Amino acid sequence: MQNAIMDLPQLGMDPGRTYRLGIMGGTFDPIHNGHLVAAEQAYDDLDLDIVVFMPAGSPAFKQGKRIASGEDRYAMTLLATSDNPHFVASRFEIDREGITYTADTLRMLKDYYPPNVELYFITGADAIAEVVRWYDSASIAENATLVGATRPGYNLDKASAAIDSSGIDFHVIYLEVPALAISSSYLRDRVAKGQSLRYLTPDSVTGYLHKHQLYGAKAGKYGR
Repeated sequence: MQNAIMDLPQLGMDPGRTYRLGIMGGTFDPIHNGHLVAAEQAYDDLDLDIVVFMPAGSPAFKQGKRIASGEDRYAMTLLATSDNPHFVASRFEIDREGITYTADTLRMLKDYYPPNVELYFITGADAIAEVVRWYDSASIAENATLVGATRPGYNLDKASAAIDSSGIDFHVIYLEVPALAISSSYLRDRVAKGQSLRYLTPDSVTGYLHKHQLYGAKAGKYGR
C-alpha cells in the first residue's frame, strides 16, 4: 500500500487556498479516448488541480467476471495518461487486498489529504443511478462531489430519480462528453474481431494490449 500512497499527487500545501482533486474511477479494461476526454473536460470545466486515474482493484460489480489483471490495466492507464501534465495514474486501488469499494477509497483519500482538498469522483452518468446502491453510499456522498459524464442525448431521468429518492445528500454535477459514445466493451469486441482501435484509444495502449495479447489480440493486427 505504501507504493500506492507514494504515487498520489501532493496537494493542500497552501492553507490559504482550496484544492480540487479529480478522481477518475473505472475498471479501464481497457482505457480509451472517452475516459481521457471526460477527464480533460472535467479538469477544464470544474477548475480541477489534477485528475488521478485509479484502475479498480477487485471491483465488487465485476466479481466472477473475467477482466484483465490489475497490472495490465494499470500499465495501459499509465501509458494513456503519461503525456498529460495534469493526469496521474495511481496504484491506489489495485494494490489493496480484497474487494475494492469506492467508499473506502474516498474515505482513505479524505484521511490522507488536508481539509482544504476537495474530492470530485468522475464516473459515467449511467453509474450515477447505481451509486445509491453501492457499499456505504452515504459515505461517498459525504466525502466527494459526484461528476457524471454523459453522452449527448443521454436521458438523465433515471439517475436524477435515483439520487432524489435516496434520502442521501449527494452533490452531483453532469458533464456532456461527446467521446463517451466509445466504451471499453466495444474496444474489446473490436480487438477480438481483429479490427483496428485507431482513434479510439492511444496508440501506446493498442501496442501494449497486442504485445500482451489481451482480449484475444493478435500481434499481426497491430497498426491496422
